[in-house]
Amino acid sequence: MALTIDINYFNTFTLKRIYADGSTNPPNPMPYAVNQGVRSSNWSTPIVANETYDWYIEESRIRGGYNNTTVDFGVKAYIVEDTSNQTTRSNSLIYSGVFNSRTGVNQTNQFSVAEETIRSVDPINGSIQRLYSEDTNLIIFQERKVNRALIDKDAIYSAEGQALSTSANLVIGQIIPYVGEFGISRNPESFAVYGTRKYFTDVDRNAVLRLSNDGITEISNYGMSDFFRDQLSLVGDTGKAVGGYDIYNQNYTLSLQPTTSSSQTLSFDERVNGWTSFYGYTPGFIFSMQGQFYSTTTDQVFLHYQNPQQPNKFYGSSGGNSQLEIVINPEPIKMKNFNTLNYEGSSGWEVTSLSTESTGADTDDDGATWNSYIDTASRIYSYVEGAYQENGIQYYAGFNRKQNKYVASIKNATSPQINEVIYGNSLTGTKGYYLNVTLKTDTTTEPTGIKRIFSVGATYNLR
Repeated sequence: MALTIDINYFNTFTLKRIYADGSTNPPNPMPYAVNQGVRSSNWSTPIVANETYDWYIEESRIRGGYNNTTVDFGVKAYIVEDTSNQTTRSNSLIYSGVFNSRTGVNQTNQFSVAEETIRSVDPINGSIQRLYSEDTNLIIFQERKVNRALIDKDAIYSAEGQALSTSANLVIGQIIPYVGEFGISRNPESFAVYGTRKYFTDVDRNAVLRLSNDGITEISNYGMSDFFRDQLSLVGDTGKAVGGYDIYNQNYTLSLQPTTSSSQTLSFDERVNGWTSFYGYTPGFIFSMQGQFYSTTTDQVFLHYQNPQQPNKFYGSSGGNSQLEIVINPEPIKMKNFNTLNYEGSSGWEVTSLSTESTGADTDDDGATWNSYIDTASRIYSYVEGAYQENGIQYYAGFNRKQNKYVASIKNATSPQINEVIYGNSLTGTKGYYLNVTLKTDTTTEPTGIKRIFSVGATYNLR
């Protein structure tokens, strides 16, 4: 019975050097040199006799049949570019071959010159600063524009102009810009993502932005446009805008770090659609992992919220008091006299500053001289610090509890002013269009406890 056996074989080649006289045997001694199989122009260079000048090579990639006399290299799928000078394309994308995990074939270091592997965005919008892959799209952040590149698909448009996705052989399909003349400037470190929302800054346009399903939204306009206008202009090209998502509190945290002034770290909360808090730390990097929020300095990684009993302690610092600054401005165009202040929350808050805007009066009848002043009020102690007893009766010099609120009277602390009928501390309250209030946590009430505040209000009379 006949049996067919597959035999693996490899051809073996003997390579010999050819000398000037056409022979394969070198004279003894050789009168001239051969450099790597090429005849040298320097015929006076001697070579030592009796050296081995033959090489035996086992066939590997050379394509040949059994005992063939001639072989070739076969078809070349990739070639080496003769002029391999480095070229920097700051506004282009290029993709390589793939890595096949099943076969182990890795072609990620191969870039085919026979295929269209390069896609470019509009260079007028600056260089590409950041790439983010989402589903089957690649989001491209330029300095002055944000684009979406379709991956393994392309788009066709209906008569109404609506884009319809279709399959394509292109790896990087059509590049579609988002509406809005915004980019990420030169601050890719400001990028953060959570769910479908991407956050970043545009220092050149003094804007903090959110990219979501509804497009690009300028979230710096949510009550903070003046602040970001000033702070982002200070960042410029020399500073940093470090961003990250706080998954523990579900906030976008942004640290603006100019080189000419102090840093400002604050957070944006989607649940209230506004900027909720400033923080007393300056991170080098911000990230979330396994439901926890981290930030880094030059020499350590810091886990936030690990000790709720010790707030405001960052990177080994001694901590400090929490502070809240608000403006109470009901009926903005009317002059008011603010009589009392109240807040909802836990005990342990005190008012360190109460003042109105700058007002004034004429010092004489002709109006030639204007005397301006700011109406201020005395400090309001916390519920615990302001408590005292007199003749066995409990009194409160600061906040007192009433109807699930902490309330206190506002006592004027301004010197007598011209044209005041009743002035100074003879009258409670402060006079003005609006009231600036600064609240801080005290050091007496549950020093290791958590102090919360939910709302702040005031009572007033129209003047």
